Amino acid sequence: MLKPDEAIGRILAQISPMPTERTPLLAAQGRALQVAQNARFELPPWDNSAMDGYAVRASELPGTLPVSGIMAAGVSPDAELAVGTCMKIMTGAPVPRGADTVVMRENVEEGTSVATFSEAPILGRHIRRAGEDISADSELLPAGSRLGPGELAILAAQGIAEIPVCRRPRVAILSTGDELVPLGATPSDAQIISSNSTTLAAQIREAGGIAVDAGIVPDTLQATVRALRSLADYDVLLTSGGVSVGDFDYVKEAYETIGVSMDFWKVAVKPGKPLAFGTRAIPGSDRTQLVFGLPGNPASSLVSFEIFVRPALRKLLGFASATRPRIMVTLSEDFEKATGRTNFLRAKLTPSETGPVATLLRKQGSGMLRSMVSVDCLVQFDADTTHFAAGSKVPALPLRGAW
Repeated sequence: MLKPDEAIGRILAQISPMPTERTPLLAAQGRALQVAQNARFELPPWDNSAMDGYAVRASELPGTLPVSGIMAAGVSPDAELAVGTCMKIMTGAPVPRGADTVVMRENVEEGTSVATFSEAPILGRHIRRAGEDISADSELLPAGSRLGPGELAILAAQGIAEIPVCRRPRVAILSTGDELVPLGATPSDAQIISSNSTTLAAQIREAGGIAVDAGIVPDTLQATVRALRSLADYDVLLTSGGVSVGDFDYVKEAYETIGVSMDFWKVAVKPGKPLAFGTRAIPGSDRTQLVFGLPGNPASSLVSFEIFVRPALRKLLGFASATRPRIMVTLSEDFEKATGRTNFLRAKLTPSETGPVATLLRKQGSGMLRSMVSVDCLVQFDADTTHFAAGSKVPALPLRGAW
């Protein structure tokens, strides 16, 4: 069986970013910039005051000077400070020509038409210089940058109203199993309400894709093939359940029937060993559909998505880095495991002076929904190690932004 990192590498090797589209700036939040953006002009565009205070010539102080005027934000930057005078100035206002320093208002004794400065100021103090933030033609953001509030702000400040991003991939979720009924239906004694479709849809949206619930297919080969064939228009196809070796697991045979070229079927990981990945050439087009067969157990499905599917979606979206950054965490207690498979266990994180401390959730069964609530990270335990002592450092995959 493949190791997890090998499987991820094989998945990403077969993926190219989606075609680009231009989108309004705010609509691009959370997406990846596809073309590097350069500054159209320098910022600030002129020297301006960092404080409410008085624009002065430092060499003329200390002393008392007549106030020759006032500079407010939005006033033309062409004003000039007469020799032997000072000018009241507001934060963000252009510094008048001739002034070389701004003195904070709190350090000035203000009169009716004069201002008294008891100390000599530091030359150049409290002035934001033209271009000190952004120089003209400098790179604002490289391609692949994630567009958060700060990135959107710097583009907006340059008057960039539309930007190129990758089209969001459309992802179909097909749940399998006679035991499942959709949300809103009343299950019989032998049935349960499908939750994986909700979990996967939320994960897809969080990753940046467009999730579409394709419904539930019963456990027959004919029905599974028919359902898979009907989903050819989607960029990515996720099936949940039916990928193991049970008598009613028809997904593998159905994939083969519709022409999916399988890259791998099992991964040496726990939970989620029966995980499939392949590609499907869509007849009559030049498109290739990515196909993932995820386990049916809820926790296995969630973990498999985070480890294998999310990086695929992030690469489709054009991000410079497709995988979440690993962090090192300290175990709060001992952990024992068998060799052979890399384990990813759900955990909560607590901050400490030496870094985050991971406390493993007590119930780690692949079918336990409770173990998916309030999870901060997936702690990674090496396949070939059996004992992990409390206090040891291990890698973890953070699932929440605070980490």
